[in-house]
Amino acid sequence: MTEKISLQSEGEQLDSFLDDLQREQQIREIAGWETGFPNLSRALDGIRPGLHLLVGPPGCGKTSFAKQLLDQVVMHNSIPGIFFSFSEKKKELRLKTLARLSGLENREIRRGSAYLLHWYGVPKVHQSDAEHLPPSWEKLKQSAEKARVWLDLIYMVECGHDTGLQQLENRVRDLQTLRSTDHCMIVIDDCQRLGNSELKLTDRVAIVVDELQRTAVSLEVPIVAVYPDLGEDRSLPQIWSDKAPSADVILVVEMDLERTKKLTDPNQSLTFHVVKNRGGEKGKLAFDFFPAFARFAEA
Repeated sequence: MTEKISLQSEGEQLDSFLDDLQREQQIREIAGWETGFPNLSRALDGIRPGLHLLVGPPGCGKTSFAKQLLDQVVMHNSIPGIFFSFSEKKKELRLKTLARLSGLENREIRRGSAYLLHWYGVPKVHQSDAEHLPPSWEKLKQSAEKARVWLDLIYMVECGHDTGLQQLENRVRDLQTLRSTDHCMIVIDDCQRLGNSELKLTDRVAIVVDELQRTAVSLEVPIVAVYPDLGEDRSLPQIWSDKAPSADVILVVEMDLERTKKLTDPNQSLTFHVVKNRGGEKGKLAFDFFPAFARFAEA
């Protein structure tokens, strides 16, 4: 016999809902999780469950931004996060984080990468080699050790060409079980790899976004999905609202050539167009990108 489903009207549930609101004693400026970027947090009303699509041309730092965003959300909100990568290796992503935290350039860290044989900030060197480490490596170790508390909440997964969405969902559920929480932040870099490779990128985006949005709803988590913009006409960022109608938030990255002229090469100035936002306002956000440190800063 089919179990009878109990229905309650909004009036019947009103008291319990008001009680829940009253229990939230802390007054917050935003409803969702803090991003570490004040203007972005205000524009999006924080990071909340749903699909956040990050779109941009090659070389604009999408992966670096997505990794920094994940790190900052985890750090500010003490929730676990998982980064799925279809292109970059864990080592590359770790170098980005170390460069940003320590203020040391990627290339400087790479020169001494032989000393980092294990995880962040735990060098494995012979006693006789320790005296040859430059002073900057002490800064690197201190920065990494300081971040260990929230780095312990971040997980990275290298995906293969045959990795599917179901495998990603399974990993997320594993993480939720491991950390005993339903709350977590998900980033999927190069999410177009989840689509049918026989379709052009422009044809598969709506399908991929629709599936990811359903996953975000099913898991009740925020997903930041990074998608490349290889189109010839990038003068109309708003067209992505039509290309990916299922997304809850769409951020389209555009080079700001005029502001970039004021920076030293290879630093870049970028505009993030908030072309869709179900939870807040639309508009533009200005960022500066410093590739040597894999660091973004609001301009």
